[in-house]
Amino acid sequence: MKIGYARVSTKDQNLDLQLDALQNSGCEKIFQEKQSAVKERPELDQMINHLRSGDVVIVWKLDRLGRSLKHLVDLMSLFRGKDVEFISLNDNIDTTTVQGRLIFNLFASFAEFERELIRERTIAGLKAAREKGRVGGRKKGLNEEQKKTAYAAFQLSQYLDLSVSEILKIIKVSKATYYRYLKYVKENQNSKINK
Repeated sequence: MKIGYARVSTKDQNLDLQLDALQNSGCEKIFQEKQSAVKERPELDQMINHLRSGDVVIVWKLDRLGRSLKHLVDLMSLFRGKDVEFISLNDNIDTTTVQGRLIFNLFASFAEFERELIRERTIAGLKAAREKGRVGGRKKGLNEEQKKTAYAAFQLSQYLDLSVSEILKIIKVSKATYYRYLKYVKENQNSKINK
């Protein structure tokens, strides 16, 4: 069975061009989505669950299906595991042919190569930073603005009859940050007393 998948990024955009192309290519069922590629895509999930051995997934363009090369390669692996073929009408990719499988295997190799390059660069960057005495992660302690907010939070908690949620609205921080600020002020008061 030929199964189409059409997607546009926003509700204002029109699917007609994709739907016409998918119907002309013989799709018997078409899943339609008006959703950004980075969000959950229930129609894509439904299509994947609907797939059976021997089916062919058809899209208008590759970017309608995957949000990145890695995502596309992962989807192709999933299709391959289900014994499902893939066609992208405007990208001349057709895994029902030997040439189409070769092209997609090249894409998969490029995606793997890209992952390895990123990994190598990250490791080299961390090594260079360590050699210069720098370590990764967030700097410890609070900046001057955060210190002022921490002392204000402490004052509000000590001298006014306010609930934690009321204080959070005033200082505009999360509950975890509020408690971290209180801990910071208490530790600094103790260190001043002990000096």
